[in-house]
Amino acid sequence: MSAPESADVASGGGFNPPRPTTRGGPDYGRFVEAVRTLQDHARAADAPDDVVTAAADLIEQASELLAPFDADEWTSPSGRRMDLPNRGNILNVPVDLHVTDDERIGGTAHFRRYHLGRNRAAHGGTIAHLFDSLLGFTAAKLGKSRAQRTAFLHVDYRKIVPVNKVLRVDAGIDEIVDRKIFVSGRLLDGDQVLAEAHSLFVKLKPGQP
Repeated sequence: MSAPESADVASGGGFNPPRPTTRGGPDYGRFVEAVRTLQDHARAADAPDDVVTAAADLIEQASELLAPFDADEWTSPSGRRMDLPNRGNILNVPVDLHVTDDERIGGTAHFRRYHLGRNRAAHGGTIAHLFDSLLGFTAAKLGKSRAQRTAFLHVDYRKIVPVNKVLRVDAGIDEIVDRKIFVSGRLLDGDQVLAEAHSLFVKLKPGQP
């Protein structure tokens, strides 16, 4: 086993750009997808008692296998695997984003069974999570901002957001005033607006956390 990478010690605010890595090897994407699928099954399964017991045993074994290798946020490959969707970050709602020809952010989002609220609809908190990530990415990518924090996020829920369906996202910068980046975006099913949000991100000063 190769030696672990040295940690990127955070100076000041600690918003160092993620250093790309290949740690985790060729199966890290498979590992992330397996965890996501397990989360889906954990929400969906109506299994016999003995199957739940066996599954719990296996999950505990997997946790024991991984526990000795817990690393800090600067060393873990999560969020630093630039070759993988969401940079290998399990936390985020799965998205595929790109800069459009008209200098906006476009792409897709996929709420899975794990993100279910009730009645086939994505939980409202996961929709807000999506927008915080989407608009933060927009502020950083289009605003050329290395480090910023969310000052506020306002979400308008227009229609039910379905799970297990590939949806469309669109976002852009509305205005930049000094350190303030005002951003807005939409979540769409075809041409139907399911939810929209606007937010303010504030660029961090050197040393701010």
